Amino acid sequence: MSIVATLRRRILTPDVSETSVAVRGFHVKSPEARERLETVGRSFLDGFAYAAEARVPTDAEAGLETVSVAYRGFAYEGAAMALAVRDALSIGRGRHVERFLGGRAGAHVYMAYVGVGWAMARIPAFRRHTLYATDPVLRWLILDGWGFHQAYFHTDRYVHGRYRPERLDWPGGGPSGYVLRAVDQGIGRAMWFVAGTDAALLNTMVQRFPEPRRADLYAGAGLAACYAGGADAAELHALRDAAGPYAPELAQGASFAAGARVRAGLVVPHNEVATRALCGLTPAEAAAVNDDALLDLPADGDLPAYEVWRQRIRAHYTHSATASPATPPASSERTR
Repeated sequence: MSIVATLRRRILTPDVSETSVAVRGFHVKSPEARERLETVGRSFLDGFAYAAEARVPTDAEAGLETVSVAYRGFAYEGAAMALAVRDALSIGRGRHVERFLGGRAGAHVYMAYVGVGWAMARIPAFRRHTLYATDPVLRWLILDGWGFHQAYFHTDRYVHGRYRPERLDWPGGGPSGYVLRAVDQGIGRAMWFVAGTDAALLNTMVQRFPEPRRADLYAGAGLAACYAGGADAAELHALRDAAGPYAPELAQGASFAAGARVRAGLVVPHNEVATRALCGLTPAEAAAVNDDALLDLPADGDLPAYEVWRQRIRAHYTHSATASPATPPASSERTR
């Protein structure tokens, strides 16, 4: 490793203590849940470090591919954040994220775009134009990443205080009125971490928010519950029942997570448990629901195409639940 790469890694990479549950003040459901969440954080920072030191973006792939399957997506997320920061620090157009997505990271595009959102939270507003957000549908995941970052690092304000900015400027375009809804999806995802994967506590936290915000918060929480894991089938069925009319939002989020895992070839047992509990499907079947809902999406109008996509997925699970509610498996079926 060159001296320049070493310095870049040391200067840019956050300290691992920032991901400690104790430092963050998050709820501890169990030692196993704490270890899971802290491993997510360490994997994210490992990915960040691989990308921070990489001579060219695809050089990070060798390190990223050594991360265990359960956590590799988080490493790619961290790598995308680092490369987006490098783009913002570059004179001219660095194109680091663009080139990164041209390699193995293309299979992790969901997580990569979320990682770009983390970078958006760390770079000056006047450099946000450097953020790579060209996918006309998935670019809204950048705001999801921004919302996650704010709730994760400024928990008292964004989660317990239920703060919501009046507006947020970003370079992705699209209907401006949707921006804060996309942010709420990221806040809901972070709340799964804040609750320490305690599904009952998560539900209580969401219910404290104003009613108009709950649908997007539940969707984000469903995504995290499936992608990151940490709750068994019985807990997830109880969450689905407690969410009541928002159960389709939980399913939509879990379906997104399943699709991301399937696309990247990273499906692990806890994804199977969560997708069956919240969607009534296998991850592969949920991914197919997502793909079908992408067909013939309209251009952005009053709602972005991204939200039309989400609505179609929710509609599928709304109709499925009405026709044939999923039967909870035995409570002994646990995530691994």
